[in-house]
Amino acid sequence: MGRQEKSMNKKKKKRKLIAWLVIFPILLLACTFTAYGAHLYKKAEKAVNDSYKEIDGRKGKSEYREAKVDPYTDNISILFIGVDGSDARNYGDATRSDALMLATLNEKEKTVKLLSIPRDSYVYIDDVGYKTKINHAHAYGGIKSTVDTVENLLKIPVDYYVEMNFYAFMEIVDTLDGIEVEVPYKISEIDSNDKKHAIRLDPGLQTLNGEEALALARTRKQDSDIMRGQRQQEIMKAILDKATSVKSATKYSNLIDAIGSNMTTNMTFSEMKSLIEYGLSGHLNIESLTLAGTDSMIDGVYYYQLDDAALEEIKTKLSTHLELKNNVANVDTNNNYDDEENASDSEEENNY
Repeated sequence: MGRQEKSMNKKKKKRKLIAWLVIFPILLLACTFTAYGAHLYKKAEKAVNDSYKEIDGRKGKSEYREAKVDPYTDNISILFIGVDGSDARNYGDATRSDALMLATLNEKEKTVKLLSIPRDSYVYIDDVGYKTKINHAHAYGGIKSTVDTVENLLKIPVDYYVEMNFYAFMEIVDTLDGIEVEVPYKISEIDSNDKKHAIRLDPGLQTLNGEEALALARTRKQDSDIMRGQRQQEIMKAILDKATSVKSATKYSNLIDAIGSNMTTNMTFSEMKSLIEYGLSGHLNIESLTLAGTDSMIDGVYYYQLDDAALEEIKTKLSTHLELKNNVANVDTNNNYDDEENASDSEEENNY
């Protein structure tokens, strides 16, 4: 492999990491010394501080941890939660998670493992005492229930979370004057106000606005949750490419406004700054992971049945990456629970 090819691969790896940190575009400016950069730095700090929200009842750390982690010195995990809250979906605290992505970060190696969790994964939710779709956890118990469910599924701590709604995503794309992505097939979808067939896209490479990009990120009628996750990753890369271009530098102030007003997190701004080191690492390695499974229908409702053997492999891989010697929480690892289903499930959920 030539020197130029190695250099290009390193740049691609850096871009992948910052792609899932694109909600913090100001971090890209943290190493600059211009007056404009300093202004944005202060603005981002205030936005993050205003968005800070601890997980209720956690006392600052996961039950799978003996002590609170320090991201500057410890291996950590971050759960990214995209929720389906909007003006049309006035669910209050009962919003469901529409996207879940868990990142584990190894501080010494500066490596990242990124796991996409299908929204219809059939898992046990402790808050209700039975198995159902993982995206229901947020409706039953908000951030805490979602974090607890992911922890119990994977048997590792979730140290931090970042939650965002539809509007943050759309405003970011619109602030960037759209993003260029490949639409794989003809699409006819609802918009953010749930208006049917409001978004129509033809296949091919094209520039999408916020509503169109959201429709592409959410659709799954013609493929699967796994393909949906891959599309979301491609969209995030497109956002990154646009956000990091020279032409977008003057838009960072508006990007911060879009993010800050639609985000909650238990990461402080100081803790977020520790992530810069990963982006600047010359040997950054990122591994994308998926949860293998099969499509299943139970009582007329679609679920994604996780493969037990593959799940065990993922659990071991993430635990090893975090260098966990033993988990503090004494939790049943068999996950053998009754397959009782929530009576409120309906065929409508097979769409979203």
